[in-house]
Amino acid sequence: MNSHSIHFRLIVWYAGVLLLVLLGFGAFTYITLRFFSNQVLRETMMHRTQQIVDLLTSDAAAKDATYVAGEIEKRYYPEANDRFVRLTRSDGTLLYLSGTPNDHHFVPADAPAWNGSQATLDSYQITMPGGSRLLVATQRVHVRNENYLVEVGGLLAGSERLLHRLLLTLLLGLPVVLGVVILGGYVLTKRALRPVQTMMQAAQEITMNRLSRRLPVLESGDEIADLAAVLNQMIARLDESFQNTARFTADASHELRTPLTIIRGELEAMLLSRKLEPEVRDALASLLEEIERLVHIVEGLFALSRLDSGEARTERARFDLAKLAKTTAEQMCLLAEEKHIDLVYETSDPVEVEGDRARLKQVVVNLLDNAIKYTPERGRISLTVRTQDSTALLEVADTGPGVPEAALPHLFERFYRADEVRSRDIGGAGLGLSIVHSICAAHGGSVTAINTPPSGCRFSVELPLTAKT
Repeated sequence: MNSHSIHFRLIVWYAGVLLLVLLGFGAFTYITLRFFSNQVLRETMMHRTQQIVDLLTSDAAAKDATYVAGEIEKRYYPEANDRFVRLTRSDGTLLYLSGTPNDHHFVPADAPAWNGSQATLDSYQITMPGGSRLLVATQRVHVRNENYLVEVGGLLAGSERLLHRLLLTLLLGLPVVLGVVILGGYVLTKRALRPVQTMMQAAQEITMNRLSRRLPVLESGDEIADLAAVLNQMIARLDESFQNTARFTADASHELRTPLTIIRGELEAMLLSRKLEPEVRDALASLLEEIERLVHIVEGLFALSRLDSGEARTERARFDLAKLAKTTAEQMCLLAEEKHIDLVYETSDPVEVEGDRARLKQVVVNLLDNAIKYTPERGRISLTVRTQDSTALLEVADTGPGVPEAALPHLFERFYRADEVRSRDIGGAGLGLSIVHSICAAHGGSVTAINTPPSGCRFSVELPLTAKT
């Protein structure tokens, strides 16, 4: 998962906040339970202390000093209830001390004696030699000219065991709860961002030739639905803009064809005259070359406009691409021979495709013409047609100077030239490869170009194969 994605950050934020909440809640629960458990034990011990004080101040206690000790044993069973009870005079005389509890958690005789520093305390904690901790409630009472200290204590082990179990539950349960929460957050954010994924997939299918498509808009009424609606409006404006541009290009190129044809005819007729001076004849010849180049540009624009309008997808037939490429290469051998270039054709089995035969022939012509233009004399051009997986592969490789690496990504853009001066000298208008790209895209294929060290460039055209019947 990408750590910079919204999906990841939402999960981390969700899990982090929940972790802090759980830790805070666990700490609050632990501290609160510890406080209240100690408070309950303290109130219980103080209540028992008050009962012993009431017993000590009763009229029956005046009859016999041992009466109180017997009543404590009979009423409260300190040993059976794990209680610590001690009754002491102000001079330190011990009147009563409870016995060792039945479970032997502590020995009351080992408890430190009462001292003056405890005189103002209503409760305190002591740690017995065995490690047991007691919470002891105290109360001073004045009875019959004597001062007494009543001490009643209980073990803290019970509440501490409960706290330890709570802490263990929190430590073991927290990772489980956090894991469940992270999984739930992952599913929740995945579902929440699913419309965005759907929009991304739909957007990838929208190209210049498919601007009529729109992004799906969910009836959720949220920001994502608003975003999809705004993007669809933008795509609609782009579609309208491209259509206007295409119509202008088509209309302009169509209207320019007639006057250019007339001008070319008039110039050719003038050149046939024998009365022209040599300087005038050279000027007319130069004008005719420029007219020819302009006609070539207009024809390219007209072809691109027809391709943009979907003309290449209307006339489709099944044919052998290998045979078409071979025939085209044989027709262009003369151009290669003029520069002493070897044009080699390599193929094996028939390669069946479906599409516009004339347009795909134009692909082969443009690629071979481009290779012949940029391959130096006594160079070599190879044309290969074969199948690769489920596609038909047509490759044209030359031994020319190659294409600058910075120019490769822009090679199929309209009017783009890797070398402006050299392209003008050769006669290129920057539309041939754009036409190849448009024809391939109209047939559901693609065209790429790579340099082939030590010299040369290879153009690869991929088209879908026709299913065998």
